[in-house]
Amino acid sequence: MEEGEVRIRQEDCSEDRLGPGILTLTSRRIAFDKTKGRIMDFRKEFGETVMDMPLDGIARAWKEGILMKKVCVEGRTAGGAEGAYKFGVFGSGGWLEAIQDAMADAGRGGDGGGA
Repeated sequence: MEEGEVRIRQEDCSEDRLGPGILTLTSRRIAFDKTKGRIMDFRKEFGETVMDMPLDGIARAWKEGILMKKVCVEGRTAGGAEGAYKFGVFGSGGWLEAIQDAMADAGRGGDGGGA
């Protein structure tokens, strides 16, 4: 994290295309880091950051799903790639609210995009 950046929320989850990892929301961005784990000693290590999207790069945030609820973000990553990402997190409503609040605090406002 950069100087002055505050971690708001972090969770071990899975993204539809990227697989398992850690989703982190900070005061400046939302990022997803791949993880590597070993069942034998219950160790989990951070891998590479595969998605790093500044809050001002988020075009839309929403949640979807009936049984498998997901929080979703769409926008432009720090590397310039555009796309939508769907994360299977616990409490998708809380994540959506936290993302929208962080966007508002960063001066972005952000639409809910739907339920």
